[in-house]
Amino acid sequence: MNKTEIVKNKSRKKPNVLPEEVERIETSQDFGLTDEQVAVRVEAGMSNKTIKTGTKSIPMIILGNLLTYYNLLFAIIAAALIIERSFNNLTFLVVIIANIIIGTVQEINSKLTLDKLNLVTAPQASVVRNGAESIINSEDIVVDDIVIFSSGQQIYADAVVVFGDVQVNESLVTGESDEIAKHAGDQLLSGSFIISGKCRARVERVGKDSFASKLSLDAKKIKKKQHPGMMRSLTLLVKIIGIIIIPFGVIMFLNQTQHMGLDSKQAVESTAAAMIGMIPEGLYLLTSVALAASVMRLAKKRTLVHDLKCIEALARVDVLCVDKTGTITEDKMEVKEVVPLDKEKYDTTMIEKIIADFTSAMNSDNATMTSLKERFEGTEGQRRIPLSVIGFSSSTKYSAVSFSQAGGFVLGAPEFILKNYYQNWMQVIESRSSRGERVLLLAGYNAEYLSQADIFNGGTLDPAFVKPIALVTLLNRIRPEARATFDYFAKQGVTVKVISGDNPLTVSETARQAGVLGAEKYIDASKLDTYEKASKAILEYNVFGRVTPDQKRQFVRALKKAGHTVAMTGDGVNDVLALKDSDCSVAMASGSDAACNVSDLVLLDSNFSAMPAVVSEGRRVINNIERSAALFLVKNIFSFVMAFAAIFIPFAYPFTPSQLSLVNMMMIGIPSFFLALAPNKNKVTGKFLTNVIYRAFPAALTDIFVVTGVLLFGFAFDIPYAQTSTVAVVLFGIVGWVLLYRVCKPFCWWKWILWGSMGGLFVLSLFLMHDFFELCPLSLGSVLVAIVFLLLIYPAINVVTRSLDFINKLVKKIIAKVKEKTDE
Repeated sequence: MNKTEIVKNKSRKKPNVLPEEVERIETSQDFGLTDEQVAVRVEAGMSNKTIKTGTKSIPMIILGNLLTYYNLLFAIIAAALIIERSFNNLTFLVVIIANIIIGTVQEINSKLTLDKLNLVTAPQASVVRNGAESIINSEDIVVDDIVIFSSGQQIYADAVVVFGDVQVNESLVTGESDEIAKHAGDQLLSGSFIISGKCRARVERVGKDSFASKLSLDAKKIKKKQHPGMMRSLTLLVKIIGIIIIPFGVIMFLNQTQHMGLDSKQAVESTAAAMIGMIPEGLYLLTSVALAASVMRLAKKRTLVHDLKCIEALARVDVLCVDKTGTITEDKMEVKEVVPLDKEKYDTTMIEKIIADFTSAMNSDNATMTSLKERFEGTEGQRRIPLSVIGFSSSTKYSAVSFSQAGGFVLGAPEFILKNYYQNWMQVIESRSSRGERVLLLAGYNAEYLSQADIFNGGTLDPAFVKPIALVTLLNRIRPEARATFDYFAKQGVTVKVISGDNPLTVSETARQAGVLGAEKYIDASKLDTYEKASKAILEYNVFGRVTPDQKRQFVRALKKAGHTVAMTGDGVNDVLALKDSDCSVAMASGSDAACNVSDLVLLDSNFSAMPAVVSEGRRVINNIERSAALFLVKNIFSFVMAFAAIFIPFAYPFTPSQLSLVNMMMIGIPSFFLALAPNKNKVTGKFLTNVIYRAFPAALTDIFVVTGVLLFGFAFDIPYAQTSTVAVVLFGIVGWVLLYRVCKPFCWWKWILWGSMGGLFVLSLFLMHDFFELCPLSLGSVLVAIVFLLLIYPAINVVTRSLDFINKLVKKIIAKVKEKTDE
């Protein structure tokens, strides 16, 4: 390609039309934009390309794994060893390079898998162009497009309503959870979501200019929140080590050259070994690789992970909040019966005609309305013309339609429509609710001349003007796999809370049939009118009916405040607030866009029975990371203590980099990656760093005791340094082997093979590669010293472990007593 061609290609990338040059138009709601108008706007950069927040590109992944702070340190250490011609001590680079390759490959595989799933779940938009409706990717929307929004959708670009009425929740962008009615001329903010209704809107601002994108850009300027639990602990640990390792290394090198009289090669080798021992080079990588592998395994189970930190939350979940419809039951309903309440005025035929007219005026905003439409769409109504329509709202629990001649009708939850008059009809209603049926009340409502009670003009429903006509019962069939799923959670110690907007009797009976423990403990959430009542109830009851969206969020917050780790499943817009506040949110892909967009996990097959496998995966990866992390931390604790001591006491660090690499590879690196893949379904408890230190501390203290003892024996009995170093390496490896034995419990056949083969390879390396690892033959005195300390290893580890157990129990007793006195 010549220079002229290059210039031409570059010029093609520049837009020929600037946004300010594009003439804005009042687009027809029926015709929309033409293809030519769309092309002009795309050329001008006026399409809805969002701020990139997805997976990293492959070059970014490669650079991210190569250009790290610790890799820079390793490069400096390697350069120093090369300058001193200490080539055999460069073996640590083999582990480092292997770590980089494994981490990069695993992250790329994870990215490719997630990209495929994200492509499948990419948000779609309904748009009017050239006089026809079509479905396109939401990123292909342009300014002035006419788009169609309906219930459950998240608004993907700022727009103005041009036709129709919708109820909107703007809590995700403004923090206010009130439902806001939007009519022609009103603005729709991107990031908010449609609760009910349907409208056509003209797009005003897209991409980086939209309200939601500006919020995202502002958020990036604010310091990011730390990851909870494990990742926060690891990040903190890595930062602390990164800060203090440089001064430690410099002081140690100067001390050994100026005060101990070591030559530069010996000082470099000793300092390099200490610094390599202090760097947790495999720990952070192991965690990242294990989490990435977990994401891939979940992807193969048709579960999309939006946020990695939710994996740990999954492992710690002890309370699972679920909805009834779509979780316990199938998401489809069927009408069971119509029960006339005023047979003199309304027979069954007349009632069905009213319902047919009612449903024809409504949008299919939810599963209930969809079922009613399917049942009554063949019924020939009286073709009444609707004057006003109120879509179903989770806060009011009813929908309403007024007709030109027949007046108004409401359809919804009997308690919310009848209010104080509910007692008059309670027996007939609850006889059906107790069978697990959803019961709706159809009632006449003629208060259009009373402004305060005219719900069609913003008034409040007055039960005095309600004329009950009929009950309509619907049946939600329980999922066949529901009982087995809830049995699993019961056995795993996970409490299930069923939170639904349905009648509490209906929810309780459905939960009982599905096998939810404590299903008989139910309460009507409409009576929980304060946060204090809601907070107390969520800890006492397991089934909640007539719950509002804001109450769902209150329940989640109260559970978290009580110390629980909460997972929330949902599929509707009424679940969004609670999903956003839970520790781990799980949405059904068949549900609303808003629910899927705010959730940490999305079940692509919308099958709740996948949850046990999802929770098990979280527990497996976190438990195994904790086990493997203990192996790494032993070396870090030991190296820090020995390096710190070497600064003040005139002795050289006992190992060379090659010797440390031998133990690191056999007792830490290889086994940790195998153990990270082991099955483990135990619930994760306690704090990550505390658990890891608790496992690692006994072996680390034993290492310090044994190696220090060998060095003192060598000094006292004038044993050559080469022999004391060899004995120290052997004992250091044996302590690692004992810890590996403890970490492998409970054993299975492949763990026995892993443990035995690591010990065997370590011994073979001692004999066959002793020159490479700078090991020398031992004298009788050195062998005796080695035997003495070898016999002390296992008792020392047990003594430290029991001491830690005793201290732990003592601290818990003291805390319990202090708490009792505080409560008094």
